Amino acid sequence: MVLPCLDEAGALPWVLDRVPRGWRAIVVDNGSTDGSADVARALGATVVREERRGFGAACHAGLLAATADIVCFCDCDASLDPSLLLPFVREVREGGADLVLGRRRPQGRGAWPAHARAGNLALARMLRRRTGLRLHDLGPLRAARRAPLIGLGLTDRRSGYPLQMVVRAADAGWRVTEHDVPYLPRTGASKVTGTWRGTWQAVRDMSHVLAEPPAHDGPRARPLTAPPGGNTP
Repeated sequence: MVLPCLDEAGALPWVLDRVPRGWRAIVVDNGSTDGSADVARALGATVVREERRGFGAACHAGLLAATADIVCFCDCDASLDPSLLLPFVREVREGGADLVLGRRRPQGRGAWPAHARAGNLALARMLRRRTGLRLHDLGPLRAARRAPLIGLGLTDRRSGYPLQMVVRAADAGWRVTEHDVPYLPRTGASKVTGTWRGTWQAVRDMSHVLAEPPAHDGPRARPLTAPPGGNTP
């Protein structure tokens, strides 16, 4: 499980306590100054340091550091419960989908500010026009097989990384599914969508991703799959 992290020392105990038993938690420290890396190590996580700032840079460093057949992604701010990924992994492992996403359903006041929700809605609509996928959210909770993910050749290292993953998966003919997950008020301030300015900068980054030509020419390719079983995330 890949957990991109920037100053999340307060949230890490809750998050890591909910990582399913037997899974390897990879906390990618993206320049924290609050001791997040030390907290993660003390709680038994593998810590990878990514010097290049950016959500995509942290996610991709974790993907490359992972060794399991199936890799999951989850934010490190306690807004999402990592244990919710268990059925996602099962769906991928059993061949029901190639990429499984969590559709965030806010729980309580402040879980998802209006400006962040508006930006997400705009991106989801643009994604539908670009790919035909009828998704409602581009949330960070997701699962897929590691080798095919690397094979997508993801290049964005900022906030466009999650969207680029979906766009290139759609271009490659992947089966993408979406399931509701509870979205809790995060611990601390958001580094991306905490303000209107941050939200629209993220939307701008993602708009560039949507403007990219299809990454795969010719017939839509299927991702490589492995037989049921395999390593844990």
